[in-house]
Amino acid sequence: MRQKMILALTLAGVLSGQAQNVTDNYFRSPFDFPILLSANFGELRPNHFHNGLDIKTQGVTGKPIYCIADGYVSRVAVLHGGYGQALYITHPNGLTSVYGHVVSFAKNIQAYVRQYQYAHETFTCDLKFQPGQFPVKKGDIIALSGNEGASAGPHLHLELRQTETGEYIDPMPYFKRFLKDSKAPVASLIGIYPIQGEGVVNGSTQKKLLNVNALRQPIHAWGKIYTGISAKDYMDGTSNFYGVHSVTLYVDSVQVFNSTTDRVLPDENRMINGFTDYDELTRTRRLIMRSYKLPGNRLRLLRTDENRGAVNINEERDYHFRYVLEDNFGNRRTYAFTIKGKRQDIPAYKPEADEMLYWNRTNIIQQPGMELVVPRYYVYDNVPLHTRVKGDSSHIAFDYVLDAGRTPIHSYCDLSIGLRHKPVADTTKYYIVQKAGKWRSSMGGKYENGWVKTRIRSLGTFSVDVDTVAPRITPVGQGGWRSNRQIRFRISDTESGIGTYKVYIDGKFVLFGLKKGILVIQDPEKVKKGVPHKAEVTVTDQCGNTARKEYKF
Repeated sequence: MRQKMILALTLAGVLSGQAQNVTDNYFRSPFDFPILLSANFGELRPNHFHNGLDIKTQGVTGKPIYCIADGYVSRVAVLHGGYGQALYITHPNGLTSVYGHVVSFAKNIQAYVRQYQYAHETFTCDLKFQPGQFPVKKGDIIALSGNEGASAGPHLHLELRQTETGEYIDPMPYFKRFLKDSKAPVASLIGIYPIQGEGVVNGSTQKKLLNVNALRQPIHAWGKIYTGISAKDYMDGTSNFYGVHSVTLYVDSVQVFNSTTDRVLPDENRMINGFTDYDELTRTRRLIMRSYKLPGNRLRLLRTDENRGAVNINEERDYHFRYVLEDNFGNRRTYAFTIKGKRQDIPAYKPEADEMLYWNRTNIIQQPGMELVVPRYYVYDNVPLHTRVKGDSSHIAFDYVLDAGRTPIHSYCDLSIGLRHKPVADTTKYYIVQKAGKWRSSMGGKYENGWVKTRIRSLGTFSVDVDTVAPRITPVGQGGWRSNRQIRFRISDTESGIGTYKVYIDGKFVLFGLKKGILVIQDPEKVKKGVPHKAEVTVTDQCGNTARKEYKF
């Protein structure tokens, strides 16, 4: 009896595990029309992987979005950027589906969100719900598609996440039955990279980029090198291009590298900058996937041999390289080329730098009146750092040059800059600014005991500035407010940036969203036609400077 019970429990566990892996019918399509994608999971983006599927909505907003499986609404987030308005539904199979850029939620959810926004006089909110509050069934209309937040056109951004860990999961296996794809990925460039101080390519320590149509030209190398590839995928029925799901590199028929983009943890997103050729991206916007794992890059989707994907060209013979690119539908394409081993001198690598940033330790960079802390793993390899102090003692603070070339920083680092002078007594008016020629960007910051402190995620030139100027408010289309009630204001701040805003009409708070610098009324029905109104707009910047304007219409 005991053995039968154990067998039954074991079988139940196996079946349960299988049920969570079933991709055929568990999720339905979020739309009632044939779907096409404008982006897939894992598509390469600056500083992150694309974490879901972008589904086209036929060029318009307002398409009904259907719940893809039973569950409950566990979260609603409303932001100015990012996903704009997003809905999260937790399912019994351990996954949570996310619907981004929606223009509105189902009526009961929309009413709850609006009540919160008006009660707290805020547009942005992040609300969490218990399982019993908003249960939903497969096929329920949960939202209307939109173009909210950081969206370049009407579409639905659909994600699947592991509920417990927040890990992004490729939705394609669950939805591929709704799509058609008979097209294999296509490569455009091959990159050949000598490792500094350990290898050369065609007698040079510089990388060599080749069009795939020129792979037959002779390539000579010696010592340690690695390669990279730039490629895109395509699908039937659309001219869009997508990320390549799987890249595998063989050298002399031995696999030395594979990347399969099927899941990404939130903290891994910026590790894309260690996977791609960051220098090439920042100079030319070309995205090249390196078949090499930098020592400080912990991105799990990169699978290499013990040499992290590097190839030691140490014999005078032909080395046969072969890339295999594959998409989610099994379409694949192969690119082969030969690198000839040719004995060449390898120049020693001696970085000329004031300091080094080490990938495996915490780095504390100090200059008179400045301290920068770069934690362990925040750079992906050892990087030379050039530091310089500019300016004179009459300035609020010196300019501090922190130059590591085109080096990505994984996450936010603490930067502190001391004040040499305080032309303004109010210490809330000081902030750290990043400079590049005439370009200026506020990094924010708080004053504390003679220092202004903030967090930065890129290197460059930094100093302290002061902001005593209030934001600007300009009405948009005021002549039509009376008839169309589409009340809008353009707001801007050239110093520390916009902090908060509120709009009152006839003394009552009315909800406005901020879209590309324009305040847009969300509930125009709250403004009655045919009667006079007074709008009061208050905008405060990051340093506490406030602008107030009144408009009658």
